[in-house]
Amino acid sequence: MPSSADELVELLDLEPIDVNLFRGTQPDTRLQRVFGGQVAAQALVAGARTVDEPLTVHSLHSYFLLPGDPTVPIVYDVERIRDGRSFSTRRIVARQHGRGIYYMTASFQVPETGFDHQDVMPEVTSPEQSTDLADVFRRRGDEGWLKEWAALDLRYVGDSRPGGVIPADERPSQVRLWLRVSGELKDDPLLHQAAFTYASDLTLLGSTLIPHGKLVSSPGMQSASLDHTVWFHRPFRADEWLLYDQASPSASGGRGLAIGRVFREDGRLVATVAQEGLIRDRGA
Repeated sequence: MPSSADELVELLDLEPIDVNLFRGTQPDTRLQRVFGGQVAAQALVAGARTVDEPLTVHSLHSYFLLPGDPTVPIVYDVERIRDGRSFSTRRIVARQHGRGIYYMTASFQVPETGFDHQDVMPEVTSPEQSTDLADVFRRRGDEGWLKEWAALDLRYVGDSRPGGVIPADERPSQVRLWLRVSGELKDDPLLHQAAFTYASDLTLLGSTLIPHGKLVSSPGMQSASLDHTVWFHRPFRADEWLLYDQASPSASGGRGLAIGRVFREDGRLVATVAQEGLIRDRGA
């Protein structure tokens, strides 16, 4: 995976190969399949390359269909569904080996003013007071994790496990962490939206396992993202701290649902993320 902000930017810089057709490169990785955040971020960039300013993405909805092959490029085919005065819609198919592995529908809007309200950001420890996940994995001697996710800076605030810092009264499955790209990005808003989309898939499914004492990486666990949605509310920078407030309202039938609220440090709610994923305990 990209080991720096520069490598992440390079990963998101797609090659145009024909009208509405783009090719994405693959990073050096130990993963057996393409990271879902990567294909979602690259698909978003492909769709955005086919709309004109001042349109910007306000939502994306997607399905993961097949595991991606990390050894070959991904081709992104963009269908121009609709171009209106205020909104434009694109459907993006990610293909490998002649098959669709991922579908996204993205909607773009001309910026406008209107009613404004938002949830209040929860009170949490600052990024500097939170646990640096890189230090945790370094103490465990897991250099592989450090290499795979070095482009991201992650600070763990806490969760709702017994004895955790988040009360588990009404919402028994919660996780909070700070995240940012580990390096400075250019001012392009699309780059920041795509970089966050990349990061948004890393920890969200894990929040569905909090009450069950399991991790996505636990022995016997079979897990995979099934769908992924992001709504962008307000401007932000992915290279500045974002609070990722994650909760799972339900798990059943081998699937877990997770919702994430994303806040800037100043308390502004900038995005909401939703994901359902497969969570099977084969060791049970």
